[in-house]
Amino acid sequence: MQDQLQNIHDQLNESARIKEMIRDRYSETILKTVDLMISCYKNSGKLLICGNGGSAADSQHFAAEMVGRLVKDRDPLPAIALTTDTSILTAIGNDYSYDVVFRKQVQALGKSGDVLVCMSTSGNSENVAQAILGAKEKNIQTVALLGKSGGKIAGMADHVIVVPSNVSQRIQEGHITIIHIWCEIIESTLFPDA
Repeated sequence: MQDQLQNIHDQLNESARIKEMIRDRYSETILKTVDLMISCYKNSGKLLICGNGGSAADSQHFAAEMVGRLVKDRDPLPAIALTTDTSILTAIGNDYSYDVVFRKQVQALGKSGDVLVCMSTSGNSENVAQAILGAKEKNIQTVALLGKSGGKIAGMADHVIVVPSNVSQRIQEGHITIIHIWCEIIESTLFPDA
């Protein structure tokens, strides 16, 4: 029992420590990227969001907060999680390659002025890297939430936040915290009277 309690304390302390490091290293980048998203929305753009596994769930979570709400009753904002259409994902994966399941959607749905937000705990997910290449073809700004060393994607995206951890669950906890911060700032900026 005592060992389990200590494990709980250790995990919570580690999560808090990593969030403090995100605060110290990336607060300005978080502000810069949310300003980019606000500008996108003010200019009739949309967010395209992608990731694999837990990051796919976070992509859907982010899109849901934008289309629905975080806190305020307000008009919906356009955001598409590229992880949700199983017919598109399986057709592209079968006919081409799983590596391009997000890229082809970016090419089909994206336009200049949109923002692609992509997540990869390793920073090396090939389909996420390909999505960034597709975004560059369409003059779409890219924001990457990464972990570990940042991987190859750290050198590809326009704006990068690397959660300073090698543990997937800690990285994902950092990502969802950043997403919630973005959502709150977007809502309070675009809907101050809601």
